[in-house]
Amino acid sequence: MTAAAHPVLSVRDLRVAIGTKEIVHGLGFDVSAGQTLGIVGESGSGKTMSVLAATGLIDTPGARVSGSSVLRRRNDDGSIDAAGVELVGASERTLRSVHGDRVGFVFQDPSTSLNPFLTVGRQITESLETHRRLSRRAARTRAIDLLDAVGLPRPDERVDAYPHQFSGGQRQRAMIAIALACDPALLIADEPTTALDVTTQAQIIDLVRELQNERGTAVVWISHDLGVIGQVADDVLVLREGRTREHRPVEDVYAAPEDDYTRELLRARPRIVADAGPPEPAASESLLEVTDLDVSFTIPTPTGRRTIHAVDGVSFSVRRGCTTALVGESGSGKSTIANALTGLVRPDSGTATLAGRDVLRSGRRDRRRISMVFQDPFASLDPRRSVGDAIIEPLTVHRLGGPTAAARERRTAELLDMVGLPAAFATRFPHELSGGQRQRISIARALALEPEVMILDEATASLDVSVQAHVLDLLRDLQSELGLTYLFIAHDLAIVQQMSHDVVVLRDGKVVESAPARRIFAEPSDEYTRRLLAAVPPEEPRARLTLS
Repeated sequence: MTAAAHPVLSVRDLRVAIGTKEIVHGLGFDVSAGQTLGIVGESGSGKTMSVLAATGLIDTPGARVSGSSVLRRRNDDGSIDAAGVELVGASERTLRSVHGDRVGFVFQDPSTSLNPFLTVGRQITESLETHRRLSRRAARTRAIDLLDAVGLPRPDERVDAYPHQFSGGQRQRAMIAIALACDPALLIADEPTTALDVTTQAQIIDLVRELQNERGTAVVWISHDLGVIGQVADDVLVLREGRTREHRPVEDVYAAPEDDYTRELLRARPRIVADAGPPEPAASESLLEVTDLDVSFTIPTPTGRRTIHAVDGVSFSVRRGCTTALVGESGSGKSTIANALTGLVRPDSGTATLAGRDVLRSGRRDRRRISMVFQDPFASLDPRRSVGDAIIEPLTVHRLGGPTAAARERRTAELLDMVGLPAAFATRFPHELSGGQRQRISIARALALEPEVMILDEATASLDVSVQAHVLDLLRDLQSELGLTYLFIAHDLAIVQQMSHDVVVLRDGKVVESAPARRIFAEPSDEYTRRLLAAVPPEEPRARLTLS
């Protein structure tokens, strides 16, 4: 075997046990230079746990890892050394020398991966100074180049910004810049595009592919989205309950999946389909009117304070009993509009009239008429409080559900039933629930306010495709039964098509197009909208599209 033929990472009989329970069962795979291995499966299938164990990042109390995971070094000429370092059971010193240098990591949630107390530039230069021994000035220049390479605007300014001053998509770009800083031989991408809009997702996919072409980087890409896996992967490893269900080239998996579970995942993928969408109501009046909404923020820069116009003169209406979607790239102002409508940020000007009353300047009683379900249910639920307490809190604050504690407990049981959960869940805590169950709790808590408008801010973005389908079915059923009105914020245009009656397209804080959903998807009038639709991953995998 030649040096070039050696895989960058070789995993054999990998097993992970916590306590007496084995949760990863004899996993094995290879990843070669320039190759991408896609690992797919539902939440709890062992995707992330397997890769963390293979790279020496498991720190769960009571966890035991066995088997072998050998990482090989890439030489200056691009060849791969035959000898490698064993990561299973490696010392902390060995792992510190490998992580950030020979292995780069991009995790799903950059807000928890980035240090809020350090500038993004400092978090890039840290590994360059440690592993590459660059001077502070040289490392800063390299950091600016990396931020420019991942598509961040004004990288010479943003290098001194803190993570909270970036949008979600911009934070993920910064996280990728950190991972690529030392030109690693292996890149671990754990759901790196789940929370990103379609154009940013396409750019990240292209960026990783370009890195592979230039540097021969090996990539392990973890995702629940087979649409994304089809565009990035050469081989696909399908996991369920810590076991391999299928491991084959991506085009074979798409063309003729051998396992029933793989077929279920492929069927659950949301797709853009001609003339699809919810049925149009017979007649629906305008319930929420947003007019000339302006929101700006002031941020510090090396040359002084700078004002960012996050929302610039936005106007749109939401029809009663219908779903209006806000779509656009990261930083387009979608979540800022939601935060302004719910009182989380103070707008500079504009009105938002709900059934004749301006909710932007109203009291607490009117505020509850608009509720919100956030993207990450684990972050939005207090881990120290039970499910019942989380739902009862808005009932108590707004004097809803009845005058007594017993009446509010009965109302809590009713709300849990509405979202398809048993009343016994009231005694559980968020960490005892799956991602889909936590999001159902968040929906129940939003329903507790008896809102006239419910804002769904990327409410299914962090869920795997099968769980996502169940939650979307729940939202449609609730809308039909209760006459709910939704303001639906999403980056997945296939889901937008399934859910929405009307679509408002935003770019740089401005409305570029607003029309019924069927017209937007059939005949978009703006070039930007056409670009968003073109960035949606096609149904066919990249390998097959390239061959054809």
